[in-house]
Amino acid sequence: MYTLYYAPGTASMVVHHALLEIGTPYRLEKVDFDQAAQRNPEYLRLNPLGRVPTLMIEGKPYFESAALLLILAECHPEAGLAPPPGSESRAAWHQWIVFLANAFGPLYRYWFYPSDLGTDGGSQASREALRSQIETMWNTVDKHLASSGPYMLGEHFSGADLLATMYMRWSRNMPKPATEWPALSRLADLVRARPAWARLCDLEGLEEWRS
Repeated sequence: MYTLYYAPGTASMVVHHALLEIGTPYRLEKVDFDQAAQRNPEYLRLNPLGRVPTLMIEGKPYFESAALLLILAECHPEAGLAPPPGSESRAAWHQWIVFLANAFGPLYRYWFYPSDLGTDGGSQASREALRSQIETMWNTVDKHLASSGPYMLGEHFSGADLLATMYMRWSRNMPKPATEWPALSRLADLVRARPAWARLCDLEGLEEWRS
């Protein structure tokens, strides 16, 4: 059985979502950020970065959301989170997982934790630069979906849609949420209509951006 160390609505969300889509047994361990549990020495032995997610696989800890999504998709091919090896869309699957993680992960990290950028991280100029970069990335994804969607891999749902949806949810209180782009909004609606999304929101106590 898997054990997922998580915090509601954070980067662990996509891994939790994938576990629910797969339907495999797992156990949740909440990392209470309000109590700084991510800096507890016991947790740091599992994840030296002091972040979530951490996924225990056969008793060993692994981290990084996109990597865990790739692992789960490969371990559970019956769930259809990734195209079969050798298929035409397999390369696109790897491309979009890496793109989404690289394009949005660092930018949102700085948006939510501006101190990581140093003393100037919270300045208006810094915030505007980050906002512009994030919106540029959403423009790229929306154009792709508009021409080749409705899902990240075309007509077929995959784990790439889970990763995109997590980042879209993070944009909900930004000056321009991702759902203001038409093709992105359509993707969000498709993913949020899935039973696993409702279950995820129930388990993590997520009310904002639920539907």
